[in-house]
Amino acid sequence: MLHGSSTLQNIWINRASHRTMAFLWGSGEALRSQFQLDRLNQELQAENARLQERLRAYERRDVEEEELARMAEREAGAYRYTPATVVKMSRNRTHNYIILNKGSEDGIRPQSGIISDRGVVGVVEAVDKHYSYGLTLMNPEMNVGARLGRTDVVAPLSWDGRSTGRAVMRDLPPHYAVSPGDTVRTSGYSTIFPPGIPIGITGDTRLVDGSTRQVDVELFQDFSTVRYVTVVENLERTEIMALEAEEEGGR
Repeated sequence: MLHGSSTLQNIWINRASHRTMAFLWGSGEALRSQFQLDRLNQELQAENARLQERLRAYERRDVEEEELARMAEREAGAYRYTPATVVKMSRNRTHNYIILNKGSEDGIRPQSGIISDRGVVGVVEAVDKHYSYGLTLMNPEMNVGARLGRTDVVAPLSWDGRSTGRAVMRDLPPHYAVSPGDTVRTSGYSTIFPPGIPIGITGDTRLVDGSTRQVDVELFQDFSTVRYVTVVENLERTEIMALEAEEEGGR
């Protein structure tokens, strides 16, 4: 009746109704927004936890990669590599040798390793200005510290004296089981060759006097075709040798 009897009353009633509806709608919207904010806050907290976990994982990975990079840089920096070409190499003697076209003027020093993309070739024994002379692995006077597979088993390796493609690992523990086909690499324990250079794969094994085991090794390096090699020098060899001499002199 009030709404229909007077224009002024109609305006008042409409205003009151609109305010009431606005209050109710606003309260409901605020309540809904509060629920949505709580849900969004929970989702943000969960996402933040996931991001923190990923960030820590990235930080750990960066630390590990930096450590590996430092180790690789340290190891690579300890050696100098010089490419060379074989001038002459004997293959049918008891004591075989190799002559390279690089000498002291090229930075070659005695007791440097000679390797190729197939593995160990020999060791430099003497140097003049333009050439260097070395022993090949096909020489009974040359021994290489070798490691079996990924194990900690290290033993000396030398030519078997018969075949151009075979060497022998000696003085292995008698109880150690060697699987045929294991890769043999340089141990890195000497001051000549870096660790991990492939040498060959294992073959037959046998006991010697019941106290040690020998393992035949089929060499990766084909000495009948080797032409290009790399001379690798341990830049810290002098320091290591001096330390060893000092330790032995103090005993």
